[in-house]
Amino acid sequence: MKMIALALMLAASTSAIPQPALSPIGVWQNPKGTLRVRTRLCGALLCGNIIWASPKAMADARDAGVSSLIGTELLSDYQHSGTGRWTGQVYVPDQGRRFYSTIEQKGPNDIRISGCILGGLLCKRQDWTRQ
Repeated sequence: MKMIALALMLAASTSAIPQPALSPIGVWQNPKGTLRVRTRLCGALLCGNIIWASPKAMADARDAGVSSLIGTELLSDYQHSGTGRWTGQVYVPDQGRRFYSTIEQKGPNDIRISGCILGGLLCKRQDWTRQ
């Protein structure tokens, strides 16, 4: 009987611990630590703008014809497309192009951003971390 009571107490205590919500809203840093993007709701859609960039990232963007990297909308028109998943467009500043993209929430502090061409046949992905 004591074991059952102990098990019930443990179950009650662990369920009372608040779990971080899975949300793509916040500030995210790319794997190389060269960009930070603030994501937010833009109406019913998700979008994100660059709020910080390393000197190298800014130089690469200038070389590609992007005069001001800070403020650039990197993530646009993302629609919620399932649990922890959004689809939209990612802008690649050093290429000056937008690509079909998905965001997958891997955990409370981890998202995977994929950009694809050729209808999703060729994709690249990066794992970003919450800041």
